[in-house]
Amino acid sequence: MVRNLSLKDLTFMGIAAIIGAGIFSTIGNASFHGGPAVSLLFVFTAIACTFSALCYAQFASSVPLSGSAYTYAYVTFGELIAWMIGWALIVEYAIGNIAVAISWSDYFTGLLRGMTGIEVPPWLSMDYLSASRGFEEVNSLLAAGQTLSDLPIYQQEAWLAWTNAPVLAGLRCILDIPALAIVFLITALVYRGIHESKNVANLFVYLKLGVILLVIVAGVFYVNPDNWSPFAPNGIRGVLQGVSSVFFAYIGFDALSTTAEECKNPKRDLPRAMIYSLVICTVLYILITLVLTGMVSYTELALGDPLSYVFERVGLHWVSGIVAASAVVAITSVLLVFQLGQPRIWMSMSRDGLLPRKFARLHPRYRTPAFSTIITGLLVAIPALFMNLKEVTDLSSIGTLFAFIVVCAGVLRMDPKEVKKSGAFTVPYFNGRWVLPVLFIIITLIVLVQFPDWFGTFFNFSDDSFESFSHKIPMLSFIGLSVFMVKETFVKNLSLIPVLGLLTNFYLMTELGFSNWAFFFLWLMAGLVVYFTYGVRHSKAKPVGAG
Repeated sequence: MVRNLSLKDLTFMGIAAIIGAGIFSTIGNASFHGGPAVSLLFVFTAIACTFSALCYAQFASSVPLSGSAYTYAYVTFGELIAWMIGWALIVEYAIGNIAVAISWSDYFTGLLRGMTGIEVPPWLSMDYLSASRGFEEVNSLLAAGQTLSDLPIYQQEAWLAWTNAPVLAGLRCILDIPALAIVFLITALVYRGIHESKNVANLFVYLKLGVILLVIVAGVFYVNPDNWSPFAPNGIRGVLQGVSSVFFAYIGFDALSTTAEECKNPKRDLPRAMIYSLVICTVLYILITLVLTGMVSYTELALGDPLSYVFERVGLHWVSGIVAASAVVAITSVLLVFQLGQPRIWMSMSRDGLLPRKFARLHPRYRTPAFSTIITGLLVAIPALFMNLKEVTDLSSIGTLFAFIVVCAGVLRMDPKEVKKSGAFTVPYFNGRWVLPVLFIIITLIVLVQFPDWFGTFFNFSDDSFESFSHKIPMLSFIGLSVFMVKETFVKNLSLIPVLGLLTNFYLMTELGFSNWAFFFLWLMAGLVVYFTYGVRHSKAKPVGAG
């Protein structure tokens, strides 16, 4: 593969991947639940991602091969864990890109309507589940005496999609055609090669950064500090309801590590690019969140285009139009980076014999993993026709967090002396022997003071049904892991940064709910079936003790 990616290219690709669907769409719902305090959630999530980014940077520098967390897990944990990570990364890249494609479709149809007056029929631009749920909600409201014209636009469109959709074999044909179209276009671009892709990605980043700075500068003059009070109207629980939306806004920086074989200087540039892109995006996220919640009341932000809406609300229609157009550009760039990442992970797995050789085959002219790129396009495009944004956002987040946890754990298993000898970047070492236990005690005391009834309620299992107990499983797992890591860190003097990365990522997973845990567990079990029926028999790894 051709090495033509510089530090600037990598940093821009990181920004292109991170700033996209999250900041333009999911931030609205996060702000609606958490109020202005959601800005603190961005800070906490950024800290967790920084821990993970440092661990990714060490791996990307010391193991400069395509494959991201899959390759890193292979080096530190062996083939089985690596396979599980590769299987989990399908959830991040493929399912995550489904969410991005759906969001792109929403903005594109709105922009098309606003600029040209062309109306895409709702049944051709909405998923089946949203239309079905919206139809039921609207019927309930109509029965209560409300009129269709009084309802929000998204509910009107859901009702129209369901009532106007053609029926084929007893099923309503409700499909998100724009989402399908953009995935095919991006797949064709990635198929042709990374040189063309990086030039387009760099252009997208210039446009996005310009528009985001415009939003901050123009919006700050319309901020009313009274809108920041109450700062956390729904308390900590309200803020934490936005975990999935906020974390989804950070997904993407790890995609840089899949391009290691195409970097001019991966040991030097990959670590820097990850940190640079993460820091830049975090600052922008915090500023935009404060401007957004300062311009209007948080109660008005339960919508899919919050940045466009707030400028319409204050009368800056020209800014609103620019934001809508830039959202289409921003989300397109995220699709581009994610579609680059997944084929390269499959290519690495195929090289190890865990997938058929076709997945590693390069195009004779473009030198890209052609077959893997086509399969990725199909796996994203077809589900994007009918899947729901909320569900795929949650699933993408849990798959990504799982990969982050394994990468942080992998750094703990690496020999820092060997890493330093190779000249690779290393995670700064801070002895966590005393720091982690003290942090654990402080956090426990804070919970006891702020929520005096929580421990008594949470650990009372006498009246729990299975459903009630199942929802406690994620938090019980986190508490157990925390106690274990405190003990291990005290005994083995473990490095603080990867330990904190592991624990913060696991905590974010607990906020995604048991249903997502259950789905992800079933997904991993399906992966084990594939591994033991195909991967084991075709693996290129030597058995233990082989000469």
